Amino acid sequence: MKLQVQRVCVSIGSTPILRDVDLDVAPGEVVGLIGPNGSGKSTLLRTIYRSVRPSSGHVLLGGEDVWSLSARAAARRTAAVLQNSPTPPGLTVREVVALGRTPHKGVFDRESAEDHDIVEDALTRTGVLGHADRIYGSLSGGEKQRVLLARALAQQPQLLVLDEPTNHLDIRARFELLELVHTLGVTTLAVLHDLDLAVRSCDRLAVLDRGKVVATGPVLDSLTPQVLSGVFGVTAETERHDDGVVRVTYGARPLAGVG
Repeated sequence: MKLQVQRVCVSIGSTPILRDVDLDVAPGEVVGLIGPNGSGKSTLLRTIYRSVRPSSGHVLLGGEDVWSLSARAAARRTAAVLQNSPTPPGLTVREVVALGRTPHKGVFDRESAEDHDIVEDALTRTGVLGHADRIYGSLSGGEKQRVLLARALAQQPQLLVLDEPTNHLDIRARFELLELVHTLGVTTLAVLHDLDLAVRSCDRLAVLDRGKVVATGPVLDSLTPQVLSGVFGVTAETERHDDGVVRVTYGARPLAGVG
């Protein structure tokens, strides 16, 4: 399902955080949201999954403003995997993933056969079915991220938003997680700090700087030497290598403006 962010502004007190942000994510596309610390990336995600209400503008999912929906209806459409997501202690992996069914159930509803099948499918697709009976807190960082992704899939969302999903993971776990996201076929917007992972793993990039989208599009078009220098302060370029992979190549003097 298509995500459209239209002229979204967010302020905290008198301080503007987002300024007239426009962004489209096509159905099934994985878009990386990148930018320096403090550029507004996490705030934009929070606006999309209804944690921070915009002061103006619209967030549309499938043409419908997410802020016109009830919290329950919005949770059926959008799933978020956040840094340090709180999880009740002592739950097994299967119980954590089953929490993703909450938006689809009434207060007194029990798990149905359909719920069970959806949870089992989410466990299988994310490769954690073998850990289903383990206590969530006993898992490694990479395993926990897979479980949180499985919980999000159990929501059966039309949009997946990820806030630094590879944070604190080793390099193998980072690649595995982002490759997994690409196989899901769910419209995805992911905040990523690692530029090398972003250019390798995303269909398109959106670059935020001081609350505004300053570049968006395919990797080679959006992350130009000018953007790398002006936004990130480094001398570098992106190029597609013979193996088809796009990589960031830094200059001998990587800091822009340093003589």
